[in-house]
Order: sequence, then C-alpha cells, then structure tokens
Amino acid sequence: MACLTLSLSCVDYDRTRAIFEEKVRVEGCEIVGTPMSPEEAFHRAFKFQEFDITELSMSSYMNLVAKDEAPYVGIPAFLSRMFRHSSIYIRTDKGIDGPEGLKGKVVGVPEYQMTAALWVRGMLQDEYGVAPADMRWRDGGLEQGGKIPNVSLNLLDGVELETIPIARTLSDMLDKGEIDALISARAPSCFGRSDKVARLFPDYRASEEAYYRKTGVFPIMHLVGIRRSLVKAHPWLPVNVLNAFIEAKEICYRNLAKVGHLFTTLPWPVDEYEAAKALMGEDFWPYGVAANSAEIEAMTRYSFEQGLTARKLSAEDLFAESTFELAKV
Repeated sequence: MACLTLSLSCVDYDRTRAIFEEKVRVEGCEIVGTPMSPEEAFHRAFKFQEFDITELSMSSYMNLVAKDEAPYVGIPAFLSRMFRHSSIYIRTDKGIDGPEGLKGKVVGVPEYQMTAALWVRGMLQDEYGVAPADMRWRDGGLEQGGKIPNVSLNLLDGVELETIPIARTLSDMLDKGEIDALISARAPSCFGRSDKVARLFPDYRASEEAYYRKTGVFPIMHLVGIRRSLVKAHPWLPVNVLNAFIEAKEICYRNLAKVGHLFTTLPWPVDEYEAAKALMGEDFWPYGVAANSAEIEAMTRYSFEQGLTARKLSAEDLFAESTFELAKV
C-alpha cells in the first residue's frame, strides 16, 4: 500500500522519541525524521519551509496566522511547555528588588515576539501590574551578534524597541551592566560567572508552582505544524499526525513511571513524576484544544494586547478543525 513520505523536524524529546525510533507510526505515512534544536527548526521552517511536519514557535506562528501568511497548519500537540519565571535575569546592582522594579529598566530579549518573552510580559502584567511599555526593550543575539528576527512586528505606541549593535551580544551587555535585565529561554553565559547577574525569581520553582496553583496554566511554547498544501490535499493528515504524537507521549509517561530501572539519568525521576501528577493531574502535559483552552486563551490575548497580532485569534484560527474532537472508544 502506498504511503506518503513526509519529512519531520523537531527536538528529540523523550515525548517524541518513539516517533524517531519508529515505535510509533503516523498512519498512512513514512516519516523521515531530522532531530534538531528549536532555533534551527524555526529558522528553517519560517524562512525556507523545508519540512512537511515541524515544531514551531507558538508566538511566531500566531503572528503569521494573523497576517494570513502561515505556510503551516497547526495541530494541538504542544511539544514544548515551560514555566518562565526562571527566564528573567537581572543585574543585582540596578535596584531591581522584585518584578515591579523592572519599571523604567532596559530589558534585553533575543526576539521580542519569542514565546518565552510573550509569556513573561503577560505574566508580569497580569500578576504584578508591569506593562510592556513600562520597560525599554533591546533585541539582538544572546551569544552571537547579528541575529535577525523571524517575523516583522508592528508594536503598540509607547513600546520602545531597539536592536543592539550587530557586533554586540545581550549576554555581554548584561555582564557589563549596559542593560538592566534579560528575558531569555536559554541562560546567558554571564549567569553563574558574574556575581552581578542573578535570576529575578531565585526560588523559581516555588514561584512557578504558586503561579500554577493560582491560574491552572502550564505555559505552551511550541506546537506542531503541517505544511498547508499537504493538509489541503490530504484532509486526514492532521488527526493521524496528532494521534502519533499522543501515542508517543503516552509511551514517555509509562517510561517515567517505571521504578525498577530508570529511563531518565536522574536519581529520583519517579518521585518527580508523582509530584507533577499530584500538583497538575494525571495528564499534566496535555495535547488537544479543549484541555489547553486556558493556555490558548491567555496566549492569544497576550499576543493581541502586546501588538504582536493585529487581531485576537481564536483556537479555530490556529488549529486544523478535525483535531478539535478525536474519536473515543
């Protein structure tokens, strides 16, 4: 029986590994997988559309959907999620004693529209009353100069955003005190090397757990996109791809629960797994639109409020219609 041969690009997470190892199949397809970092996958997907199925930045994807320029159709398999209190780095000599201390400060970010920054800005405004316009923004490469954003932006009036000189990096500028704070998915190289650079939330896990207890939100970072032309030609494809990612995640859950021999190179991963379930429920990393309605509503609101999308998007704008309701047995 003939199959579609499709290319796949995403990180080789524990929750996707079963697809790369061909323990899980996308029905009707032969998958050629290429594991890579998120940054490389996003660059190659948004700039060149190299892959048929790919991991995408949720914020960049929303920006393109709002412009009717998205080359991919989303499915609600959220490969990357992360609380982002840990992603705010500050100079300890700039009088920043808490989130409110960021007002008036110069804050670096590799890309203004990056999903980590979207969530941090939304969290700062919702929880602490610190609006994006309260800070002065600088974008550019974290560790290498000359970084160019993946998407164009039309920011709200009152938001100051400037690109740092091409030869400079945000990490070096934070190290030298030329910016006051930094929002970054990756820790800057100056963190841990300089005693003047620290996290805004030193005990970030406690802050993130408290945030979850209050909001019930586990922030989404990345989704899966399928080439739009393929979805048009093969309407069955979104559900088949989603089902494969769901099955791969279930295998990951089962491995995390095994205590006889550990699949993760940590001494107490099973205890961590049980703690996550106790706080967040059995399926603490859910896929699907309904199970993530709070996160999707927050992200679409933040994107609109922050001027990253010209209109507030809905789930129907973002995800293939067939993925909203899967068959049940």
